[in-house]
Amino acid sequence: MSVLRTYARLWVDDLDQALPVLRELVGEEPDLYFAFDNVKAAAVGHFLVIDVPAEERAKYPASATVVVSDLDEISRLVVARGGRITVPATAAETGRFLYARHADGAEIEYVEWTPDLVRRIAGHRHLPPAV
Repeated sequence: MSVLRTYARLWVDDLDQALPVLRELVGEEPDLYFAFDNVKAAAVGHFLVIDVPAEERAKYPASATVVVSDLDEISRLVVARGGRITVPATAAETGRFLYARHADGAEIEYVEWTPDLVRRIAGHRHLPPAV
């Protein structure tokens, strides 16, 4: 298992208003855009920009989003080290995700991307060997 990417979460009131300054700051276009429920999000550089009504932000308590190569392995690791899974592995447009609370209290969203996203964003070196 390896960490492919980490994202700092930025909570915003308007995704479209937030993106221009981040595009300029990072010097890149967003890698990802996605939406679900009342959430709109985009990944720009190592920022995950999340547009969700303020009263609903408590539903998403993670302080960071960490993309890993093996979600099942991270789940076992967190539990073996005294943490717990607070939202079990769930399918999403980008792959699968779960929320975990580490033994020290840190709350992290872990994501396992689809192979297409790994290729496009993280690069070929992170793909398992072809069989």
